[in-house]
Amino acid sequence: MAVPFIDLSRQYEYLKPELDAAAIGVLTHGRFVLGPEVAELEKQVASLCTTPHAIGVASGTDALLLSLRAAGVGEGDEVITSDFSFFASAGVIARLGATPVFVDIEPDTYNIDPAQIEAAITPRTKAIMPIHLFGQVADMDPILAIAKKHNLVVVEDAAQAIGAEYKGRRAGSIGDFGCFSFYPTKNLGAAGDGGMITCNDDAFAESCRMLRVHGSKPKYYHKVVGYNSRLDTIQAALLLVKLRYLKQWSQKRIKHARVYDEAFGDIENVRTPVRRDSSTFHIYNQYTVAVPNRAELQAGLREAGISSDIYYPVAFHRQECFASLGYKPNDFPISCQASGEVLALPIYPELTETEQQEVIAAVKLLADQL
Repeated sequence: MAVPFIDLSRQYEYLKPELDAAAIGVLTHGRFVLGPEVAELEKQVASLCTTPHAIGVASGTDALLLSLRAAGVGEGDEVITSDFSFFASAGVIARLGATPVFVDIEPDTYNIDPAQIEAAITPRTKAIMPIHLFGQVADMDPILAIAKKHNLVVVEDAAQAIGAEYKGRRAGSIGDFGCFSFYPTKNLGAAGDGGMITCNDDAFAESCRMLRVHGSKPKYYHKVVGYNSRLDTIQAALLLVKLRYLKQWSQKRIKHARVYDEAFGDIENVRTPVRRDSSTFHIYNQYTVAVPNRAELQAGLREAGISSDIYYPVAFHRQECFASLGYKPNDFPISCQASGEVLALPIYPELTETEQQEVIAAVKLLADQL
């Protein structure tokens, strides 16, 4: 049986009447830019994240960019972040003329290791950007303590973690900013790009709203040079439909993860994802195993018709575009090891029980041969 890594057409078929009606509604009223559905989605995401403010933007990347800019990050500043994530996390720092400063990760959660942050702080450090990778919130208490001690802004990269929790607090509500992506494969995905910023501070929120419309307030009066970064109304309308299903979709991912955990628990050379503790609500945007012979396992799965993917094959400090930062290839051994071993398996809500058992059987068979 062929098992796709993700099949978004299944979600559309399930929600087709609602999604079609939402799209037609926007086409009918014609308010395509910052229309009423955007304001309603902002309201509902703010409620979900327990923050007073949510600002819709064009992408998760822009959510990070505008948040850092609103926090005052610019030329000559430094921002501390994880060495292991999707490129946007580090790229936005460089785009603002600041320097990304990388820190190694925890070996079990793949999130930034708080114990290594303070040593990376310099007089130029302006912010810390923890990344809630694969749907699990980073260990925020020690990060917040460090930020408070050194008067640093905390920008949560929660692109993969909408609805996730840490000690009773929702992702995006813990730091100064929360940044979400609505890329189609996320737990809450649009039919294209989209993003959202959450924050508790009125001034930060106002700055983000101004930055997303070229820095203007009121219209055509520009206080700063901003960006064209507005969440499309039609995307907001589709996301409002999907938001009603987010909780049950996350529960399905969790159920799939538990089945995988039980199936792979006794396989010595397949390391399963770790949930920090019972106070953590992990939403499993990805189910990421680690195997020493990843290439062989992935090739075997492919031959069996089972799709998988690698998030992420190259640590930031090894990316060619960051060579000028002066890091050595093995400076961050845990992220280096992770980038060579991680493999994501299918976990989307519409994955059937039969398909998951196909994945499990194939992994078990191949693991015995590695």
